[in-house]
Amino acid sequence: MDRLMEMQIFMRVVEMGSFSRAAREMKLTQPTVTKHINSMEGRLNARLLNRNQRAVSVTEIGARYYEKCKDVVRDYEEAQDVVLGRHTHVEGLIRVGTSLTFGRRIVSPLLVKFMQAHPNLRVDVNHDDRYVDLVALGLDVAIRLGSLADSSLGGRYLGLNPWVMVASPAYLTQYGEPKTHTDLSRHACLIYSSVQEDDYWRMRTPSGERVSVFLHGRLRSNNLSSLVTAARADMGITIVPHYVAAEAISTGAVRQIMADHVLPDQEIHAVYPSPKLVPVKVTELILFLKEAFQDEWWRNPTAFDQTPAPESVTASPINA
Repeated sequence: MDRLMEMQIFMRVVEMGSFSRAAREMKLTQPTVTKHINSMEGRLNARLLNRNQRAVSVTEIGARYYEKCKDVVRDYEEAQDVVLGRHTHVEGLIRVGTSLTFGRRIVSPLLVKFMQAHPNLRVDVNHDDRYVDLVALGLDVAIRLGSLADSSLGGRYLGLNPWVMVASPAYLTQYGEPKTHTDLSRHACLIYSSVQEDDYWRMRTPSGERVSVFLHGRLRSNNLSSLVTAARADMGITIVPHYVAAEAISTGAVRQIMADHVLPDQEIHAVYPSPKLVPVKVTELILFLKEAFQDEWWRNPTAFDQTPAPESVTASPINA
C-alpha cells in the first residue's frame, strides 16, 4: 500500500509540477510528499524528478515511470470499483477537459449542477483551447467543439453550437444591411482570428450554393466577446457563436442579419480515452450534458451562467 501511495504522490507531483501543490491537493504535508518521493528514488536508485527552489521537472526515466504508474493506479482503481460496486454509482473523482469561454460559461455551470445531483462526486476541470492529449493529462472525458477526428478515442455527439452574423441597428442604418454574400465585401467586418484562413467566411446561400467570402476587416481578435463589444459599438459586422451574442441580441444592441444564409454549425462532442469499459460516472455525465444541449439551448445562455467572460473559444466553424 505504501508503494501505491508513493506512485499516486509521484503522479500528482508530475501533473501539478510542484511538491507543495500536490501536497495541498492530496491533503498531505509537503515534508510527507518529499519523504515519499525520496524513498521512491532511493528504492529505485534513479532520479525521477529534477527540482530546485523554483521549479520541478520530470526526468526522462521519470516520464517513462510516470506512464507505468498510471497503468498500475488505473488497474488498482478499477479493481476497487469491481469490489465496491462503484461501477453502478456516480462517485469518486472525474477529470474533465473543456475549452475556455465555452467551458467557463456553459460547461462549468452544468458540472456544478451535476455535482449537486451527485454529492459523492468530485470534479477536476482543465480549461484549454488546445486539443490536449486525454491520456497524457489523465482526463476521463473532454468536451470539444467542431468535427470529431477519427481516432482510438471514444466519442459521443451532444448537440450543436450554432453561429450567427450580427451588427448593430445604428451601423446598418448608416451603411445599409447586406442581403447577399457579395455585399459583405463593402462592409466593415470584425474577424475572429484564432484559426487559419480567418479572412474567409464560409456559408450556404438560399439557393444552396456553398460560398467562401474574402474579407478585409479593421478589427481582428481571438476574443469573441471583444467582437460582440465592437459590433455593439457600431464598428461593423461579425460572426460569433449564438450564445456569445444572445444577450446583445435580446436587448436589441445587435441583431441577426442574412439569416437566410446558412452558417456551418459547430458540433459539440464528448470524447473519452477508450470506447470500451466507460465508467458510469462518465456515461452519466454525457447523458446529462446531452439533455442540456437539446432544443435551442443557445438562445438562453444565462440559464447556464449569469456573468459573460472575455475569453477565447476553440476553432470557428466559419473558417474550418
